[in-house]
Amino acid sequence: MLNFSKKVNTDKEKIKKLLTRNVEEVFVLESLEKKLLSGKRLNIKLGFDPTGSKIHIGRAVILRKLKEFQDLGHNIIFIVGNFTAQIGDPSDKLEKRPMLSDFDVEKNLKNYKNQIGKILDLKKVSFKYNSDWLSKLKFKEITKLAESFTVSQMISRRNFKDRLDRGGEISLREFMYPLMQGYDSVMVDADVEIGGFDQLFNLKAGRIIQKYYGKTEQDILTTTMLEGTDGRKMSTSWGNVINIIDEPSEIFGKIMSLRDDLIIKYFRVCTDFSEEKIAEFEANLLSQKINPKDLKIELGKEIVKMYHGEKDAISAVENFEKTFSRGGIPENFIEIKASVDQKIVDILIKEKIVISKNDWRRLIDGGAILKIISDSEKQKINDPNYIIKESGFYRIGKKRFVKIVV
Repeated sequence: MLNFSKKVNTDKEKIKKLLTRNVEEVFVLESLEKKLLSGKRLNIKLGFDPTGSKIHIGRAVILRKLKEFQDLGHNIIFIVGNFTAQIGDPSDKLEKRPMLSDFDVEKNLKNYKNQIGKILDLKKVSFKYNSDWLSKLKFKEITKLAESFTVSQMISRRNFKDRLDRGGEISLREFMYPLMQGYDSVMVDADVEIGGFDQLFNLKAGRIIQKYYGKTEQDILTTTMLEGTDGRKMSTSWGNVINIIDEPSEIFGKIMSLRDDLIIKYFRVCTDFSEEKIAEFEANLLSQKINPKDLKIELGKEIVKMYHGEKDAISAVENFEKTFSRGGIPENFIEIKASVDQKIVDILIKEKIVISKNDWRRLIDGGAILKIISDSEKQKINDPNYIIKESGFYRIGKKRFVKIVV
């Protein structure tokens, strides 16, 4: 276990910020506040299941909260859920989650530490792999753990209840997930566990399992959930994400296409701007003293700077202005998700951007389909069966612009 000689910081203002900004719930608030003010070095636990190979800015909210604990001098214990990832966390899932293979987990783990290092000081993080203990549990021990919960407790979970009401399936395997996550807390002597608000059931399960083993129950802090590019909760499973290792221009472009009503929330949740500055942004936006586009430029530049540096942030702004302002792409372009090797005609007909294949053929014959490479380079599409190989901007006719994201 990491333990640094540096004294734990008990600054009241920093602790207040830690317990309030981008925090959804603290359980138990009085207990955690008392611990933080006591000067005791706490074991702060965060578990990540490597269900995808990239970390998005929604999950980075939790990592940035963990950084606040780290900056105060507490022990940071990062649980890599290489075992629980194969069970599948059912939190906020509308369907039964498929089991991942060992190969899938190892593939997703490859670049995790580099991404985490963009936010946390890796020299002061203790990484633990929960397969080290969960894979050794015998069936007898698992049945004892299962005694800590009732079936009614499990099916009262909102997402389970919704699934049952729709006639969906719930696997017994999914009931096991909170037991496993709770056992992690026992193995690392967690004083505090943090996670997204959708994790609250699992986090509270840790308290139940700790009590079963005669341990002191951990306090819990949950962070604000962030909406993705389609307005739903940002989730790798849904593909509506902005990843912290995406290309700077891609991050910036996604921020520029953000709904106006999410601008202030993104400033608060995804950046370190002060509350006073964010309040100023909000007031200027409401009074129309500032154009939403200008605020998005500020937001996009800041987020790119956080994960790629100032040089790339400036380049992303310049590239956007060249492409959009001088290249003639309007701000209200349509963004479409697609798979590699799809025919562009099938995508556009499905999205009702072109009416039919005859309409598509007419546009092709008229030279009205262009792929926009840059402000000065445009590629005419002559093949009616043109296949999508990568993300890009296209002009369909004279006035319609689409961004196809692979």
